[in-house]
Amino acid sequence: MKKKNVTLLAILFSGLFVFTSCSDDDNDSEASTGDSAKMSVKMVDAPGDYDAVNIEVEDVVIKYANDTEVSLDVDDETYDLLQLTGGANAQLALEEDIPAGTISQIRLVLGGDNSIVVDGETYDLATPSAQQSGLKLNVNETLEAGYTYEYILDFDVEESIVTQGNGSYSLKPTIRATATAETGIIEGVVVPAGIPTLVTATNGSVEVSTYANADGSYALYGLPEGSYTLTFTPALGLGLEALVLYDVVAVNGQIMTVDTVTFETE
Repeated sequence: MKKKNVTLLAILFSGLFVFTSCSDDDNDSEASTGDSAKMSVKMVDAPGDYDAVNIEVEDVVIKYANDTEVSLDVDDETYDLLQLTGGANAQLALEEDIPAGTISQIRLVLGGDNSIVVDGETYDLATPSAQQSGLKLNVNETLEAGYTYEYILDFDVEESIVTQGNGSYSLKPTIRATATAETGIIEGVVVPAGIPTLVTATNGSVEVSTYANADGSYALYGLPEGSYTLTFTPALGLGLEALVLYDVVAVNGQIMTVDTVTFETE
């Protein structure tokens, strides 16, 4: 079978979906033909200034242009989004067969077990629209028979949490979409390991950030092709200065590994 790689991207203000595909020569544009594509869904997180943000995922629903809907086989599970940084992810669905055809919307449906931990105190996290109809990602993409699509949902916790006047909290994401064939990944390592580090990539109006893992590794997803400035900001109180790398290039459909970044601790 002849295979090719194609990458597509859709970004929620609270999250980011990326999908890649590999195909043969089969094509289809109707959800009712019986030909199938495969779909995977992962969830990751951008930094947020909270102790924990727990989200119960009940369902992922794919809506087609002809109003047909398909639910993926997603386990009802609660995830702490703040554990999904630096390249860690939660696998929601893995290579499920779904009808080929044009999809108009993807919906992430949340349950009622949602909470946020702030300064050691746990509060309910209100998500009324997400529980009723799901967080909506409007798309207009054709899933071709024989392709495998991987979607990565990247919650931007800091931008998604709203503090209400009465001291309660709610999740209110907004959504925007871009073409994924124009995105890449930048990854690397920060040493010494264990230094809490915020890693930010900037290029004009584009800004993507993550925290380095305990082992120092990090990964920045969904970067439109171009040259980026990477800023490595250690936690306050450590006596360390931020480090900067210039002209780090993201390439469409590729993973760019940069040189190890070293903080001077002495």
